[in-house]
Amino acid sequence: MGLPALEFSDCCLDSPQFRERLKSHEAELDKTNKFIKELIKDGKSLIVALKNLSSAKRKFADSLNDFKFRCIGDVETDDEICIAKSLQEFAAVLRNLEDERIRMIENASEVLITPLEKFRKEQIGAAKEAKKKYDKETEKYCGILEKHLNLSSKKKESQLQEADVQVDLVRQHFYEVSLEYVFKVQEVQERKMFEFVEPLLAFLQGLFTFYHHGYELAKDFSDFKTELTISIQNTRNRFEGTRSEVESLMRKMKENPHEHKSISPFTMEGYLYVQEKRHFGTSWVKHYCTYQSESKRITMVPFDQKSGGKGGEDEAIVLKSCTRRKTDSIEKRFCFDVEAMDRPGVITMQALSEEDRRLWMEAMDGREPVYNSNKDNQSEGTAQLDNMGFSIVKKCIHAVETRGIGEQGLYRIVGVNSRVQKLLSILMDPKTAETEDEICSEWEIKTITSALKIYLRMLPGPLMMYQFQRSFIKAAKLENQESRISEIHSLIHRLPEKNKQMLHLLMKHLANVAKNHEQNLMTVANLGVVFGPTLMRPQEETVAAIMDIKFQNIVVEILIENHEKIFNTVPDTPQSNSQLLLSHKRSTDTKPPSCSERPLTLFHTVQPNEKQENRHSIINSSLESVISPTINNFLHSNSTPQSNMNSSDPELEVIKPNRPNSFPQNPSPTSPLSPSWPMFSAPSSPMPTSSTSSDSSPISSPFRKARALYACKAEHDSELSFTAGTIFDNVHPSQEPGWLEGTLNGKTGLIPENYVEFL
Repeated sequence: MGLPALEFSDCCLDSPQFRERLKSHEAELDKTNKFIKELIKDGKSLIVALKNLSSAKRKFADSLNDFKFRCIGDVETDDEICIAKSLQEFAAVLRNLEDERIRMIENASEVLITPLEKFRKEQIGAAKEAKKKYDKETEKYCGILEKHLNLSSKKKESQLQEADVQVDLVRQHFYEVSLEYVFKVQEVQERKMFEFVEPLLAFLQGLFTFYHHGYELAKDFSDFKTELTISIQNTRNRFEGTRSEVESLMRKMKENPHEHKSISPFTMEGYLYVQEKRHFGTSWVKHYCTYQSESKRITMVPFDQKSGGKGGEDEAIVLKSCTRRKTDSIEKRFCFDVEAMDRPGVITMQALSEEDRRLWMEAMDGREPVYNSNKDNQSEGTAQLDNMGFSIVKKCIHAVETRGIGEQGLYRIVGVNSRVQKLLSILMDPKTAETEDEICSEWEIKTITSALKIYLRMLPGPLMMYQFQRSFIKAAKLENQESRISEIHSLIHRLPEKNKQMLHLLMKHLANVAKNHEQNLMTVANLGVVFGPTLMRPQEETVAAIMDIKFQNIVVEILIENHEKIFNTVPDTPQSNSQLLLSHKRSTDTKPPSCSERPLTLFHTVQPNEKQENRHSIINSSLESVISPTINNFLHSNSTPQSNMNSSDPELEVIKPNRPNSFPQNPSPTSPLSPSWPMFSAPSSPMPTSSTSSDSSPISSPFRKARALYACKAEHDSELSFTAGTIFDNVHPSQEPGWLEGTLNGKTGLIPENYVEFL
């Protein structure tokens, strides 16, 4: 039931019913007043809570924005870059949202709290004041009326008339006050319908605006969210593959750590305890020692893992002799004495074990260390890139494309090992290969795909070759996709013809597999994860190499997506093989580039500016004087020279030669050409030297002095860092193509041969 209407006519009668109706209106006003008062209190609490929430979210956003991902490796993949910047994107979204929330909070006080307080004070407060006045006039009127009625009739007529007039005036005033009060009560009752509800509506509208802003932010964020989701999935897939590789390496290291040592620039290195004489006696101090047999240089760094830091200054000595310490001559075990040329006295050292002492003794006696090169898990030499090899791969591809191109998890799901080995033995049997043109339908698709992958891993080396491993990885690390494709395009055409043909065959097939990804769920990214470690394997198995698997996958993805361009078109070739410019892309306001920024390759001739003409002519003349004998010798000694001097980027004029981790014993006439000396291509395997060919070598004597033409920053411990004009001693050819060995300040290391001129 609603409130009864208050009639103005009832104000004159002032009946009990009128008073009851008026009292119900007054009770409703009191109830409304209490409700608005409580609502204002709750509204203020809500605003404070929203401010605290906004402050907490802003702090959360700041924490996200301040955190920076650091990935393993020197370059991040596109997926890792996307994931790394995701925290900043999240922070930006949260800050944007909180900016809108603050605007909503600031408006809340104006549109909700202030109007409600105003209505309560001005309207309900006015009604209360009117009630006080009404009650006061009621009391006054009733009192005068009673007093007037108690007048004696014996009073004079003039007095009675005066009393009647006074009562009439009081009654008239009471009647007017009553009318005003009733009017005010009903006005407040009507006003609360809009003046009370309208602020609440405005507050909700601000709330809806805030949520709508969040919806718009979500729409704008949708594209990045999709990209991030894909990047996360790709990274997770790569992690699974990388994790298994790292675990496998860890197990190998646990089983036989000595067989999986990384190739080191030092002949021997490790911890030794060195006896030092003190004023109170002798003490044994733990040092990390390195030894180079070429320079006979021993470096000792005091270091204790428990204290977590160095315990003194580094010391370097030149070895004179090393003698095993007899057991009965010292209380300590595993000891040996070292004499130095540049330090008097004998230095007594303690190895960690008898085997460790033996290795140190062998190294210091001048014998070379035994390095264990990484070997593939599969037996080498059983698979070749011959007619049978191509036949096996074609049979597997034909079976997959005709019978199982839409099978889910194609190439990811592996077959039963015994069945795979049996199929491989059948395919590699010369008798079976001649009689059967196709793989029998009894073999499952997962068995065929596993056999294909294992056959590729059984090749003597990866299909994309060890010596190009680092070049492909560097290409995948370039900043933009066009540069990556261009560089990989050039590298592919430096592969031997059979490797390139097999790779083309495989990439064309994988592109067909990727086209059916809606059925087989194998996208280009998934195929990259599967075939990256198969087609590209590092020669040295290290954690750093395993971390580069993600870039191997990127190389395979690029090959699949661009196989038609890469294999069917020839990359840009140089205009003239006799023209070579050494461009450093150096400016006065930038630091000198490192060795990796000045690689060696042939390129299109670039017109130099006036400031570079003189400098380039000097460089070219000096290079030609050094190189031309080598070119003539190479052209006369090799009956089938190959020209693989492609460059994917005409602006990239110099490439630092890649250093393979191991070298084949004999040269192969079909091996790809790679830079060995500037301005011509030589076989990737080192050519055998003889006394008859030494006359045509650019280095007439084994050891010579050389001057650095440019500055270079070492990327490995085995390389030397130097500035332009540095003089090297004992410079002689290295076993690694494109590199020389030289001595600088007593340290022997590798020098890019295109960075120096001989004196």
